[in-house]
Amino acid sequence: MSNKDQQPKSGRRQFLGGVIAASAAGAASTVAPQVAQAADAPARAPSARPPSARTVAFETQVPPPLAASRVGGKPGSDFMIDVMKTLDIKYAPSNCASSFRALHESMINYGNNKMPEYLNCMHEESGVAMGQGYFKIAGKPLITMCHGTVGLQHAAMAVYNAWCDRTPVIIIGGNDLDAASRPPGVPTYHSAQDINALVRDFTKWDDTPTTLQHFSQSFVRAYKIAMTPPYGPVAISLDAGLQQEPMRAPHSEALYIPKYIPTTPPQGDSGAVKEAARLLANADNPVFVGGASSMASAFDAVDVVRQVLQTLEQQYLVVSLVRDILNRGLSVAIGAEHGIEPLANCSVVVAPVVVDGQQMGTVGVLGPTRMDYPQALATVEVVSDRLGRRLGEG
Repeated sequence: MSNKDQQPKSGRRQFLGGVIAASAAGAASTVAPQVAQAADAPARAPSARPPSARTVAFETQVPPPLAASRVGGKPGSDFMIDVMKTLDIKYAPSNCASSFRALHESMINYGNNKMPEYLNCMHEESGVAMGQGYFKIAGKPLITMCHGTVGLQHAAMAVYNAWCDRTPVIIIGGNDLDAASRPPGVPTYHSAQDINALVRDFTKWDDTPTTLQHFSQSFVRAYKIAMTPPYGPVAISLDAGLQQEPMRAPHSEALYIPKYIPTTPPQGDSGAVKEAARLLANADNPVFVGGASSMASAFDAVDVVRQVLQTLEQQYLVVSLVRDILNRGLSVAIGAEHGIEPLANCSVVVAPVVVDGQQMGTVGVLGPTRMDYPQALATVEVVSDRLGRRLGEG
């Protein structure tokens, strides 16, 4: 047997045990000086100091009452709240911001947070959407306030939705117009000469009042326009300085609030409506065509006018045309969409006449493809609604 075979053998467990013991001894010799150094080191300051007595008092005690005058007199925003109260606007869902802080403060402290009641929203789009939904339920508009350019951009999609849904929402955009007095930084970055331009393409009307009397007339007018069919959102750019500036005589004594007078929706002669209702109720498949004489001015080519008039004389064709459009769930058919070749240069706008949940007929407008579609849609909607009501009354 060789000498190599006579040497003692170390198992893996014995080897690992020796390594662990050596490592533990080395670690102990290393940690001991560190513990000694930590004991000799000065105590570290706490990462968070306890609150001072002043801080505790500020956070726990009831604050003192506000001074009788917040801005050295009655601010213009108080008068703005008076204007809003005359229109019985119940809520103001908004995302609070500095550009309308004076109006917000007057709403809470001067108006006692009633008519309108401020509802804090997490986003401007939510505020406009709440106004759209509230009108669908209550039939009355709400106001919502947006912060300058960024607030209106946030709200833009909801404003467009209200526009498509023909829902009135009164939008107040806070703005700092006077570059000589507005603070630097955010108030300047979020201001613009014409913030209403952001939503002008999908609002019925907008204005930028420059005086309190101007605001009074503008706000009542905005409410009236929003509530005149076809309904839609309106926008007012409201200067922060105008809100905060105190009212002073003699101008404050001359301020007045215009009376809101609802617009009478367009309607036909009552006798003609009754006669149309009687004929419609007694007919199986009635077709009434009016305005044929105005076709000549609606189209440029004489042959097109002739084709249109000849087609309208075929009542069965008109009935099938209207019925097909409604069966496809449409209210507008443009050009060749309606499938009638002689009317390829025409568009048709229709609305059903509904009485007690049943369709009793259809009202439609035929015109060139370049017609004013919003006006045509609004016209057939109003006429069909009033005709349906009259039929329901007997």
